[in-house]
Order: sequence, then C-alpha cells, then structure tokens
Amino acid sequence: MKLMERNCSITLFFLKEIPRMIQWFCGLMAAPGCSSFDGFVYEHGPFNFEKGKPKGNLPKLHLNPYSWSKVSNIIYLDSPAGVGFSYSANESDYITGDLITASDSHKFLLKWFELYPEFLSNPFFISGESYAGIYVPTLAHEVVKDTACRVTWWEMEFTDDEFDGNALVTFAHGMGLISDDLFEEVTADCHGNFYNPASENCVNKLEKVDRDIAGLNVYDILEPCYHGTVAEDTIIDNPKLPSASGFRKLGETERPLPDDEIATLWLNTVSVRKAIHAEQESVSGRWDLCTDRILFTPDSGSMIKYHTNLTSRGYRALIYSGDHDMGVPYTGTEAWTRSVGYKIVDEWRPWTSNGQVAGYLQGYDNNLTFLTVKGSGHTVPEYKPRESLDFYSRWLEGKRI
Repeated sequence: MKLMERNCSITLFFLKEIPRMIQWFCGLMAAPGCSSFDGFVYEHGPFNFEKGKPKGNLPKLHLNPYSWSKVSNIIYLDSPAGVGFSYSANESDYITGDLITASDSHKFLLKWFELYPEFLSNPFFISGESYAGIYVPTLAHEVVKDTACRVTWWEMEFTDDEFDGNALVTFAHGMGLISDDLFEEVTADCHGNFYNPASENCVNKLEKVDRDIAGLNVYDILEPCYHGTVAEDTIIDNPKLPSASGFRKLGETERPLPDDEIATLWLNTVSVRKAIHAEQESVSGRWDLCTDRILFTPDSGSMIKYHTNLTSRGYRALIYSGDHDMGVPYTGTEAWTRSVGYKIVDEWRPWTSNGQVAGYLQGYDNNLTFLTVKGSGHTVPEYKPRESLDFYSRWLEGKRI
C-alpha cells in the first residue's frame, strides 16, 4: 500500500473483525527506527513465539491469552518509512522527523479508510508506547484537524524533554537507588534542574548519580542487566533520547519471551514474508527490530501543548507508565500530566487486576487520566500482560479502571 505523495510503502497488520469487537486501535511503536512488530509478537498481539527446536530452527507460534485482539481490531503500523517492513523507492524519504511522520501516518489512515469504508463508523483509538509518546498526539492532532471523527488515544513515555529529563533523580531516590545525602546534595547544587545543569558542582553530583545506577537495567530496574559493567547511553549522558540502537541494547533482559533474534530469524524467512504479504528482502530490505537506515530529527517540541489542545476539546486520553522503568521514569510523566493544570476529579488511588493492586491512577478534568502499572518496566504489555489487558478492556468500554 502506497502512502500518498511521498511514495512510501508501509506494511499493515490488520486483524479481521470479530462480532464482539467494537473498537479500533492503531498501534505505533517504540523509538524512532523500531518496528511495531515488536508489539505484535512480544506484547499484545494474538501470537507469541515459542523457540524453535533444535536451536536455529524457525520458532512456532502459540496463542497469546492476553492479546488485545480479544477486545479490539488492531492496525500495527511500521512508521516512519524505512522502519520494519516499510520502505521507499526514494531513499531521501528516510530523512524524516516527528511532523513528517505524523503527516504520512495520517495520509495512510485516510487511504486505508478509503479502501475499507465499512469501518468508518467504528470508534477509533490511537495508541503507542515509548517514543510513540510523540507519534500519538501529533497524529491525533492531524486526524482531529482534518475530521470531526471520534478519536481517543492512550500512550506511554516521551512527552517533554524537560519533565522527562528532570525525572530520573527523583525516581532513583524514591526507588532507593541513591542515598538521601546524595539526593539532598544534587538537589541543592542543581536547584532542581537536572536536565540542563548550570554549574560544575551540579554536573559532578549528576555524575555520582550516574555511577550509582550504571549497573542497572534502564528499562526495568528489577530485571538483570546484560549491557556489561559500563553503562552506555545512560539518561544522564543523553537525557533527551537514547539512540535507536542503544534503545534496545540497554533493555536486553532475560524476559519470559524469546529474544529479538527469534523475531529477526522468523521475519527474514522467505516463506514467512510471503505468507504475511510482506515484500521480499530484495525489495524492502532486511527486517530489523530497530533500524539504523533512517535519519530522524525530533522537530515537534513538547507534547504538552498537543495534549492540552486535544483534551480541552473533549477527547479522552489515558497516559500510562511502568513504575520500574528508569528509561522514562513515571515521575516525569506524573509531573507533566499534573502540570497541565486540570482539576483532579479522581484522586490518587489503587486500581486492581485479578483481585490484586495492579498500580495507581489519578484522573483529571477533561478526561485526562494518568496510570501506573506496578512492577512493570518500559514495555508494559510485555512485562504485565494480564494487567495491561484489564486496563485496556475497561478503558475501551468506558468503565472505571
């Protein structure tokens, strides 16, 4: 399927309608350069991988009992052009940014609904995680600007450089990763501004924080760390955004699901690509979880203005964070949602899943909700699949979480 004007081809994973499904969800994934197929096979898609035997054989697929496809139709969108199975005949299209990505994704949606108008009456939701904290509100803005359709979104992670950049120190202290003494020193020397250190003393104290957390898994502090004894691309070193390669490298863990080599092997097999209607490698290139073939420039600024504009116009938004993710700590997300200035209408409280406290939430006026998932790392549906399906289902149905 071709994106209009920019001649960019994109792969679409669409789940056929099941009678009880009444909602739509457009899945956008990860850091610039990372494929939505990660969400499909490792998080909330209908299938998970089971390692092939003996080692090196193709993996088998098994049903995911916590798939979000149980309650919704899902479009998984590889975006921008050059990511995952998406490609362009014009390599200049791989030079892109936030605003071009939003525009292209919107054109894709218009074309898709033109081809499948029978779905226009369905409620439509836009979602994503990680860097899609940029993709989601910018795309929602394009959709709302162009049409009066019902659009709702939920997302996690990147929103505002300053809030996210300042969040690490308070998160590290609250989690017991740095001492009270160091927290007091760094707060005093930096005057609460950890994102843009204004003095040498502040820089020195931040380096001490950096050393204390260097051996931890950035994307889930509860998980083992496999990036060696020297931290790479830590948040202190690069508070704005890890690189596309560093993004996954820092997050490598022994998770219950197989590692990314399994997906890479499967998706670069000729018979598999043919079966899922993806172009062969000679046309679209090799599938990688995160590619380095795009040149991406963040150019949209803070997302707070987008959220304020959309929620003030009546569109629902759910912002969620794994509370053990140090890559984009929940403390920053909690701070920016509070900074919007809306009245609290559902005061901070626990929410439950399977009879247990699964996290906490706070609801604001204008249908803005902030939610944490207890014990989860960066990719929430991967670490906490049952809890994720629970809050997702309730949200779709308009029920109290």
